[in-house]
Amino acid sequence: MGRDVPAQVFTREDRRRYRDKTQSCLDAFARMLREARFDAERPQVGLEIELNLVDDAGLPAMRNTDVLASIADPAWATELGRFNLEINIAPRRLTAGGPYAWEQEIRDALNHAEERAAAVGAHLMMVGILPTLRLEDVGAHALSENPRYHLLNEQVFAARGEDLRIAVDGVEQLRTYADTITPEAACTSTQFHLQVAPEDFAPYWNAAQAIAGVQVALAANAPFLFGKELWRETRIPLFEQATDTRPQEIKVQGVRPRVWFGERWITSVFDLFEENVRYFPALLPLTEDEDPHAVLDAGGVPELAELTLHNGTVYRWNRPVYAVADGKPHLRVENRVLPAGPTVADILANGALYYGLTRALVAEERPVWSRMSFSAAEDNLHTAARHGIEARLYWPGMGEVPVAELVLRRLLPLAHQGLEDAGMDAQWREPLLGVIEQRCVTVRNGASWQSEVYHQLRRTPEGADPQEALRRMTLQYMDYMHLNAPVHTWPLD
Repeated sequence: MGRDVPAQVFTREDRRRYRDKTQSCLDAFARMLREARFDAERPQVGLEIELNLVDDAGLPAMRNTDVLASIADPAWATELGRFNLEINIAPRRLTAGGPYAWEQEIRDALNHAEERAAAVGAHLMMVGILPTLRLEDVGAHALSENPRYHLLNEQVFAARGEDLRIAVDGVEQLRTYADTITPEAACTSTQFHLQVAPEDFAPYWNAAQAIAGVQVALAANAPFLFGKELWRETRIPLFEQATDTRPQEIKVQGVRPRVWFGERWITSVFDLFEENVRYFPALLPLTEDEDPHAVLDAGGVPELAELTLHNGTVYRWNRPVYAVADGKPHLRVENRVLPAGPTVADILANGALYYGLTRALVAEERPVWSRMSFSAAEDNLHTAARHGIEARLYWPGMGEVPVAELVLRRLLPLAHQGLEDAGMDAQWREPLLGVIEQRCVTVRNGASWQSEVYHQLRRTPEGADPQEALRRMTLQYMDYMHLNAPVHTWPLD
């Protein structure tokens, strides 16, 4: 939900008008699918990275307004918390520019932003959850100034009617309550976008759902929250709970959550937008003047503003995206399961696995989603988030197997084939997927590195206090992050 919205109070008439307008947009979208009005000739990929801001001591820095002003680049934007920023990397063809062009573009943007942030007393950190974040850091004072976040906060709590309960049982146990949605700001992610033709959307989305658990297990990077060691990717349960509009009584009635894996494999992108309209009430019932059918009748391209805004308030782990660029509509799969970091090298390796593996799975004669239950894919996601790279996941034909074995034996060869089919030669893909291979061989990713270093520090006099150990570990992490060596190579002492 990236658009700015005004601060206001919604009336019953606003909600009725929005419901009608959203249905009109959905009908127009169905018409566009029938009439094949989408741009799919030169599909592109895209990337968003959410980052944390810290001070010189590695503690949260509530400075995103100052840092954004210092960076002065429209590619950068606020996020929910005052200690967050987001960069949107320009879309590109997957194989454009040679093996290192995308990596250099991202590193140049991040290095420039780090330099500008340092000028106002802050630093950037790519991690799933900032290890030094404390519960007192995510109160109402930490909510970004943008009115859309305050409005969203009001509407979530109006729907709930009570405070948010956050409960995670992992290595340690967390039980707390929040009176704002700001704990969601602790979740900082990497989001890969993949433009697809309408007829290809369903298989690509199904493939992305099938591998979500594998992605999270390999890339887990959020083992700490509010001073406690919890799941390897605590971001998953935290995000599910921190944006939940349902009080307990509504949950037990089976009402669907707004952070949602889904409930079935799909046959069309329309299925997902239609589910959004059918299952979820409006959080932000803002309407525009556009009549989408009149625009289509005139040969134009409608923005479908109400449908896309509503879609932005349903937080699927793989989200459908409708957008208009250069006057042409297109569709994208937005892959949202991955944490940020630890390095640009790790992020691009994660992207290579995602893009290569989904392409290869879509090309199979007997798709994996025809041999795997949807509930098994969802179970894989939560098992992976809990156990990280040591998780055992289900895969058709192999049963329940260690994720490292699954990737090395079955999925890495598929990812290589998918990237080769996309036009990426061995000189490019082997270093990228080699990072994934070595993560599996060493059984080490961002989460396991954080945990091991933290426990080593706890055994020293300086790290006897848990918060101090987390702070020292955070500073070490940032030093290695800037070297851009993949996390499986980071030393543990």
